Amino acid sequence: MAWVYLVLAGLFEIGWPVGLKMAQAPATRFSGIATAVFFMVVSGALLWLAQRQIPIGTAYAIWTGIGAAGTFLVGVMVYGDPTSVARYVGVALIVGGVATLKLAH
Repeated sequence: MAWVYLVLAGLFEIGWPVGLKMAQAPATRFSGIATAVFFMVVSGALLWLAQRQIPIGTAYAIWTGIGAAGTFLVGVMVYGDPTSVARYVGVALIVGGVATLKLAH
């Protein structure tokens, strides 16, 4: 169950940078901040649950890896962030590192 908590924590980790991006616009400033805080709390609580059985270094690296790769994809698909082969290679390296941590556990 700890790995389920960790994956969910990583997915919720994607929500708070999106909330902060929403808060950039005056019309969605407060709802964006509320969204960011909500996702921070849920993600942090799930990470806390996962760390009861998964070592802190492994849990934190996987949590941030899922969040970083997921936020990159949301930025590209929703916000039109720039892409390049090098950026995709960087994300692939993050995903590969996360997979290696899981397999080595």
